[in-house]
Amino acid sequence: MMALTNRLVCITGASAGIGAACATAFAQAGARLLLCARRPDKLDAAATQLRKTHGVDIHTFTLDVRDADAVTTAFAELPDAWQAIDVLVNNAGLSKAMDPVYANTIGDIDVMVDTNVKGLLYVTRAVVPGMKDRNHGHIINIGSTAGHAVYPGGTVYCATKHAVGALTQGLKMDLHGTRVRVSTVDPGMVETDFSLVRFEGDAARADAVYANTEPLTPDDVADAVVWCASRPARVNIQEIILTTVDQSSATMIHRHAP
Repeated sequence: MMALTNRLVCITGASAGIGAACATAFAQAGARLLLCARRPDKLDAAATQLRKTHGVDIHTFTLDVRDADAVTTAFAELPDAWQAIDVLVNNAGLSKAMDPVYANTIGDIDVMVDTNVKGLLYVTRAVVPGMKDRNHGHIINIGSTAGHAVYPGGTVYCATKHAVGALTQGLKMDLHGTRVRVSTVDPGMVETDFSLVRFEGDAARADAVYANTEPLTPDDVADAVVWCASRPARVNIQEIILTTVDQSSATMIHRHAP
């Protein structure tokens, strides 16, 4: 088992959901946290609580991963003590609407592709060269079961998560011969703000996604991420797929009697 104490862990989309849960799990393991997200108020509140609860060293910065120039600048201008990132968790991601692929709005297409694919690439491009130079590091991409099977109404989102899988595999090949590790953690249904974002704040519709079933929690996913990061240095976990016991496929969700 690799000790995570004082390891520098960078998490994108760290203000809520899986990203926030990963921050808590790594804090519990004694890591130093480099946290970024689009919402500085939520990010700073989360960081304040983590410092209070776990006494860990945290540096935060506001970042929209869709902005290539902002990503390049933000990572280039990090203070010296926060440059040598040990673990990168590419977590920022979202879905929009449940439309047929031919009916997706240009805005919804752009925000999914720009966040889930291009944003991941921008951050990877900013962080991985340093890992390669140091011959040490670990990139953990947050994928999805949607990257393994397409479901109706989610074609574009599924395509972006298939891309995450391909990028993860290709990055490992590009780093062949180095000690840099590359993993993807691909959860199924997780109860976060994911559906609320997808349905533009329609709480009733979002709640119906999780009604009468027991979805994964963000902590379940964070546990898998930290497990990946804490394996012995010789071990590279290529891929983890995790679902709730109530989920057998993207569209097969067992609903309990209300």
